[in-house]
Amino acid sequence: MCNSNVKSAGVAQIDGRPVLQPAGNRVAAPEPDASRPLKKSLQKSLSMPAYYDSNATAGARPAPAENTTRAAANSSPLPPAKAATKAAGAFPAEKSGRSKAARRPGAVPPPVVAFAALDALEPAGSIAAAQREHAAQAQAQRKLRIAHYGRTASFSRVEGRVVGAAAAAPERAVTASPAGQDEKRCSFITPYSDPLYVAYHDEEWGVPVHDDELLFEMLTLSGVQVGADWTSILKKRHVYREAFSGFNVDAVAKYTEKQMASLSADYGLDLGTVRGTVNNACRIIEVRRDFGSLDRYVWAFVNNRPLSPSYRYSRKIPAKTSKSECISKDMVRRRFRFVGPTVVHSFMQAVGLTNDHLVSCPRHRACSAAAVN
Repeated sequence: MCNSNVKSAGVAQIDGRPVLQPAGNRVAAPEPDASRPLKKSLQKSLSMPAYYDSNATAGARPAPAENTTRAAANSSPLPPAKAATKAAGAFPAEKSGRSKAARRPGAVPPPVVAFAALDALEPAGSIAAAQREHAAQAQAQRKLRIAHYGRTASFSRVEGRVVGAAAAAPERAVTASPAGQDEKRCSFITPYSDPLYVAYHDEEWGVPVHDDELLFEMLTLSGVQVGADWTSILKKRHVYREAFSGFNVDAVAKYTEKQMASLSADYGLDLGTVRGTVNNACRIIEVRRDFGSLDRYVWAFVNNRPLSPSYRYSRKIPAKTSKSECISKDMVRRRFRFVGPTVVHSFMQAVGLTNDHLVSCPRHRACSAAAVN
């Protein structure tokens, strides 16, 4: 048994009590500092300021003020001059007075120094002056960009007319459009739009079509329009009518390979487009056998009633819809050509299967009324 009264020079002690342990675990304890205990020296090193020497005694004096200022400047994020002022405790009198005046009730706030006054104080070509000048220019440019915000189109036009009348002779009055109100047309009709395209918008686009020959024509023009614009296609509309016998389905379906090559050379049409049109004429004849007419076939997809999405903005009009994808799949199954979802959606817009006129356009109400009749 362990005897607690045994005292040996080689036995380790904890709190004055001997503890038996293997010889390999015994570590010689360091010689304690006779001048001060370990705990007091640790406490003194933690509580002592930075400018005291770690080896100084409790009664030692602090380092000179010059070293203090240098130490504060090195540890402060401020410039050296301001750091030295802060370390010395000497702040400007006007700053302290302003802070005291700001605490008083009813005190008048100090005047704000304008950028112009700061530019006068800064030397020419300084970085601060250049930065302020750049900021002023950026703010002026932003004001020019947002000057028209909040103004309606009608206000801008009226203002422009007033200014023009004051500067020069009165402008010629804008002629009324067939739709009645030029400003409320679909937004893709602009003052720079071709008159042929404007007439197509006001008279044909979106009007329900039930004639097989006209349906065949619009299906062909919608396929040709891919990669081009409607204005260029409408300008060549008479060429397509002459080449395809006025889009007579029975006549076009009988075209031979020699005739198709001759049409392509004489009218400057793509041979693939000519072959696709002849193929579609043959497919229309097959549709007539199943449904009686092309009109019944295409209008059955919308239950003989045009779709009316009631778009308010042109950017909301999609390039294709789920309905156009459905019609496209069925026509592809029947071996039609040039009938992708985008082409079919353009065809639906042209023949009135969907009324994609904006609700603000007068043609929207006209096409809806034509569909009911």
